[in-house]
Amino acid sequence: MRCSSQGPPETTCRMRIRSSGDMRSTSVRLASAPPTGLVRSMALVSADSRIAELLGELHRLLRQTQEERSRSEHNLVNIQKTHERMQTENKISPYYRTKLRGLYTTAKADAEAECNILRKALDKIAEIKSLLEERRIAAKIAGLYSDSEPPRKTMRRGVLMTLLQQSAMTLPLWIGKPGDKPPPLCGAIPAASDYVAKPGDKVAARVKAVDGDEQWILAEVVSYSHAANKYEVDDIDEEGKERHTLSRRRIIPLPQWKANPETDPEALFQKDQLVLALYPQTTCFYRALIHTPPQRVRALPSARPGGGPLPGAGLGPGEWGRGVVLSPDKGGGGA
Repeated sequence: MRCSSQGPPETTCRMRIRSSGDMRSTSVRLASAPPTGLVRSMALVSADSRIAELLGELHRLLRQTQEERSRSEHNLVNIQKTHERMQTENKISPYYRTKLRGLYTTAKADAEAECNILRKALDKIAEIKSLLEERRIAAKIAGLYSDSEPPRKTMRRGVLMTLLQQSAMTLPLWIGKPGDKPPPLCGAIPAASDYVAKPGDKVAARVKAVDGDEQWILAEVVSYSHAANKYEVDDIDEEGKERHTLSRRRIIPLPQWKANPETDPEALFQKDQLVLALYPQTTCFYRALIHTPPQRVRALPSARPGGGPLPGAGLGPGEWGRGVVLSPDKGGGGA
């Protein structure tokens, strides 16, 4: 096969094709590579298609969960009735002992089957969230407006605060199997020393303010250079629209899972532990001491800045887990 460079943007190729024992020549024209914008648009469409497929699978799993629960309900009723009969007769006979052993074995198997379905559903949800985040980043890079159109308006502060709270509220709860330990970036557990945050990840970034002072802000990772060992991050507050190039020691990855206080209390920040916490209704972190760790899944911790009181503040709705990170040191961060 020979190709000539005549006739851009297409390429003319001469091919000899053997057919029915004869040699004959033909010309074909190969289309040039599609524009980058078209490739990105196709990627977005592909992501939308995959998300729709995953939503269908998630719906089927939820239906299976309900069916499994309905199927096992009869066995749970039998367990309750057997206990009631035992209380009425005021004795535990070998018959009841054998019957209950069989009923509880069945109930355990039913619970494990339902649990497996729910874990599959959680995996689908995680995949959907990941695809949505990838789609958002791709759309941001592509700039879904033409040169003739004005760029999108800066997001209002109130809208940004609402989105941040929603992001924190939907942070997944770590649910491990029996014996599993919470992974890095679950609650108070920091990232591994060699961890590199991915584009789109939210981080606490130590930057220089206009007045020269340094402060910790909420930022989004744009890229990471292994050669320079530095991150490029965007200030999450679009009013600033600043991009910063920072070393790894100036970046603290935010948690990716909430820790369950009932099953994994060791993964929670403890009382009087020094942390960096998002100040309510801002995108800035302040040094604070944990005042009250959460006692249940839906509870929120409260913190006070620098160990001093902060009447009526705490962390704000939904900021448990995502808006609190371990302070690098007692001085509030490294250089």
